[in-house]
Amino acid sequence: MAATDLRGWLKEVGEMGELQVIENVDWNLELGAIAELNLRRQERPALYFKKIKDYPDEYGVVAGSLTNTSRFAHVYNLPRVKTWREMLEIVRVKYGVWQSALDQFPPEEVKDGPILQNIQKGDDVDILKFPTPLWHELDGGRYIGTGCAEITRDRETKEINLGCHRVMIHDKKTVGFHMTPGRHCRVHIDKDQARGERSPIAISIGQHPLIFAAAGSEVPHEPRSEYHFIGAVRQERVKVIREELTGLPIPADAEIVIAGWVPLNKTRKEGPFGEFTGYYSSEDEVDQPIIEIERVYYRDNPIILGAPPNRPPDEYSKMMDIIRSAKLYNDLESAGVPEVKGVWVSDVGRQLLITVAIKQRHAGHARQAALAACPGYTMGRYVIVVDEDIDPTDSDDVLWAMCTRTDPVRDIDIIREMRSIPLDPIVRKPTESYMTSRAIINACKPYEWKERFPKAIKMSKELEEQIRTKWGKTLNI
Repeated sequence: MAATDLRGWLKEVGEMGELQVIENVDWNLELGAIAELNLRRQERPALYFKKIKDYPDEYGVVAGSLTNTSRFAHVYNLPRVKTWREMLEIVRVKYGVWQSALDQFPPEEVKDGPILQNIQKGDDVDILKFPTPLWHELDGGRYIGTGCAEITRDRETKEINLGCHRVMIHDKKTVGFHMTPGRHCRVHIDKDQARGERSPIAISIGQHPLIFAAAGSEVPHEPRSEYHFIGAVRQERVKVIREELTGLPIPADAEIVIAGWVPLNKTRKEGPFGEFTGYYSSEDEVDQPIIEIERVYYRDNPIILGAPPNRPPDEYSKMMDIIRSAKLYNDLESAGVPEVKGVWVSDVGRQLLITVAIKQRHAGHARQAALAACPGYTMGRYVIVVDEDIDPTDSDDVLWAMCTRTDPVRDIDIIREMRSIPLDPIVRKPTESYMTSRAIINACKPYEWKERFPKAIKMSKELEEQIRTKWGKTLNI
């Protein structure tokens, strides 16, 4: 049986030969810098930091949990493949399977679990006890929540939601967080505030990477919770404990969970923080909601799961955008767009750049696909449609098609006044209106004369196989 907790997952990844243990590291910038430089390595192992300066030797921080196809497949219980395009084809099929199985795997409430090994209450609450890194040089504080899962409830519908948003330490009993307007967690809190009620909240700081991945991705769940989705992926119900103050379901085998309340009309300056766009794209310091912590639960020798954003492509981009790509792929087919051959939410441009590959069947087919893809994300910028001979996951391939198959005056359309978010670097702050435009680019061969379009240089499959058979070992191809 596969592990359901972080330390069990670390053992499995170690056995796979994809874990590097690093000791005697400083939490102040050094740990974050190593995590960032690790993303530039070809092998990109998961990193497990121990013996962190100023903390007990066995307290740990993990980073880089989902930076390659092998560990992504391991977490999502999928077959191993070599490329992200192959992985995308698997995920988009599995996505529908998981969605259809949600009701079979509701969370299982239990009375006890490793998370209850230690409990801080009242004056004993002190989250400075845990080795929280200062991830980037310009960050406004230490962020304990990067690979986390925030748990909230809609008081009206009773819906439980798991989200992933940045969490900064203010002091030993207070954290601040940045939740994008319109996200489920933020909606739950805003509704409570409008009724004049404080909001219950729990945050899992260390847990199996699948819980973090589900919290940070658009996964099928409504009106259920991400716990149902995680159970469908594992084919096993997630064990949760009802937290005694808030009543929220927390992972029974998490490493660290904080629980408390988002008070009415109380904010503190939060940020800046290096975000997933690769910029400090929100205002430097902005009043944001806080959490007044009343309980801290943690295992013996707890481990924080870190996933600090960096200039993409980073850990976030691979983990989140392949799920987004699979969902959008299926959404386009459900919307009636014919002959979709591939979809990719860029791991460099993130949700700012979406590429759709189609086999053109009629005039206007490319624009149909582009318009159908436009509503996909709140921070879109470019939608590029390419022919089926172009690999949408290969930026060089996409750029070649865009440079050689488009006439800018004819093939680029602009849609104005589209919704964006505070983290969008192109939106000038301060503002009350987060809006930008979107460009849709038809990078397909002109439909009217596509059969007469110049032929591309291409090796036949027969010749390629012949050369690989004869010269493969010599040339390592």
